[in-house]
Amino acid sequence: MSLKSKLTFFKPDFENSRTLPYFEGGIKAGFPSPAADFEGTQISLDKVLVKNFEATFYAKADGISMIGAGIDNGDIMVIDRSIEPTDGKIAVCFIDGEFTVKRIKVEKNALCLMPENKAFQPIKIEEDNKLVIWGIVTYVIKSV
Repeated sequence: MSLKSKLTFFKPDFENSRTLPYFEGGIKAGFPSPAADFEGTQISLDKVLVKNFEATFYAKADGISMIGAGIDNGDIMVIDRSIEPTDGKIAVCFIDGEFTVKRIKVEKNALCLMPENKAFQPIKIEEDNKLVIWGIVTYVIKSV
């Protein structure tokens, strides 16, 4: 079985974290308020997106099998290894020597890795498959 998916992994650098301006009240999609020029607080995205610093890493998505879940080619996923893999969670999996990102589906007597794109087939885990669930996707960082 070839999953044809490669992931590029990154470990967060929490020691060199930077803060940037953050507008807590949101930004109006109508007419701008001249009084609200730059009155935001500071925020560090890694401190917002990462709950468990020791167990978190980032990976760049490669492919389109999870577009229905909002994970597009090139997106950066925040992955937490401390979260228990349960039914319905999106997981980074290492199966038979290859990485893939899929939704976990637990059935009565079966475990499946489900794509979120009808062009791809589910992966039913058999006894002879070697599966390691590396972590659960908690956030997706997109470019526009």
